[in-house]
Amino acid sequence: MGTSRKALRTTAVGAVSATLIAGSALGLAPAAQAANNSVRFVDITGDGGTVLKANVVTPAGADGRHHYPLLVLPTSWGLPQVEYLAQAQKLADSGYVVVTYNVRGFWQSGGQIEVAGPPDIADATKVIDWALANTPADAQHIGMAGVSYGAGISLLAAAHDKRIKAVAALSGWSDLIGSIYSGRTQHIQAAALLDGAATVTGRESPEVRQVFNDFYASNLSREQEIIAWGKKRSPATYIDQLNRNGAAIMLANAWGDTIFPANGYADFYEKLTGPKRLELRPGDHATAELTGLFGLPNDVWTDTGRWFDHYLKGEDNGIDREQPVELKPRSSGGYEGYPDWKSVGETRKKIALAGTTTIHANVDSGADGGVIFLSSILDQVAQAPPMASIPLLPRWWAAVWQSEKYATAQHIRGTTRLHTTLTPTKESGTLVAYLYDVGPLGLGKLVSNAPYTWHGLTPGKPVGVDLDLFSTAYDVPAGHRLALVVDTVDPLYIEHNPSGAQLTFSSPANDPSYVSVPLREQ
Repeated sequence: MGTSRKALRTTAVGAVSATLIAGSALGLAPAAQAANNSVRFVDITGDGGTVLKANVVTPAGADGRHHYPLLVLPTSWGLPQVEYLAQAQKLADSGYVVVTYNVRGFWQSGGQIEVAGPPDIADATKVIDWALANTPADAQHIGMAGVSYGAGISLLAAAHDKRIKAVAALSGWSDLIGSIYSGRTQHIQAAALLDGAATVTGRESPEVRQVFNDFYASNLSREQEIIAWGKKRSPATYIDQLNRNGAAIMLANAWGDTIFPANGYADFYEKLTGPKRLELRPGDHATAELTGLFGLPNDVWTDTGRWFDHYLKGEDNGIDREQPVELKPRSSGGYEGYPDWKSVGETRKKIALAGTTTIHANVDSGADGGVIFLSSILDQVAQAPPMASIPLLPRWWAAVWQSEKYATAQHIRGTTRLHTTLTPTKESGTLVAYLYDVGPLGLGKLVSNAPYTWHGLTPGKPVGVDLDLFSTAYDVPAGHRLALVVDTVDPLYIEHNPSGAQLTFSSPANDPSYVSVPLREQ
């Protein structure tokens, strides 16, 4: 396992390096288009005296006699402060003072990477203080926005600083551990990508380095400490503070986000009580926002601007009267609006998982979630998700159940849930569940998946398993069927199956096994 982790980190470093080459140029080409805006590169003193590299873009003609709403944008993980320059110029054109800053520990900013820890939250407040003292910013109209890491820091800052009145959190997280350790399973490719980016572009704190090492090593003696560490860095932990502060919060994510799955934002959205909006689109981590960083037309950034225009400027642009949950399905072109997340896929159809099936562990059956970024991007641009021939999956290593052939299209919206009875032969183990759209020739297109790991079970003793697959929006064509596949190995995750382990799935009469699929009625 150690060798594979090194390979994953090497691959991640290569992928991140390529991203950074593009990322370093973000905004530089469009800069000339907004030459009338004032752009300054500045040093801001953050928490504990740490120097944060930043740039400030002010509206053309700003003379100090007028004040403008302030937008603060912390950078994404591993990207420099020019990341947002194209969008900062557009926002300044529309009347905002925009401060983008490189978060501590990355690039030329000082300090060490804290993974959205208390120093990062304190830095956001220091940046706001600096902007109010050094720019024509209006203290009564302050917003924060960011992609990925910047999104998480923005949400955390809004929970701790009442001055922040609006947030646009793009491709971020609500529960850090729930994202990369869902189902008690390490999302190894996601962690390796983050670790690789930090290695290339920043300086990890000793605490962060230890967390990564314990995560890779599946150090159960440190599990509760890691969970507590992640909880401190999760906006969901501070939901009551966010609601008390009342900031207007827009959340946007992608269905195929392999770092921060969409489930987290959907659950978080339901718990918010202030003005809120949830947008979910096809793609992987931060790919839906990417073209906007180059200054190109982009739905996510357009709605971000409208969100701030309404909640910071008071413009009556109608965004507060639109359906607050906006979804773009993976397999069709149009947007769908819903009054809340509960209304998404409120009709459920169960597929019975009948009979008793035993599979052997330790071998990848051929069903898997694909490769981080690549698979979901292919799905985003070509509707080509990971595929598997369902009839050819070896039943020695994969359990397979199929629905009847559907006479009409099935519009899957939301979170598919698995309930089954598992009897393991070992006290620890991992299973991965996949939902496939199966065509007439038996070729399955991946609809969703999720891992599930257990420790300390009694071998030979049946136990109930309930697992939420990652939320999605996918249309199954008429004449197709759905298949649930369960195996034990997937390159996306660390598996915990001892050699020779077997898993038996059964459906007792008093507790039948099933998959519950959320559907939108036509």
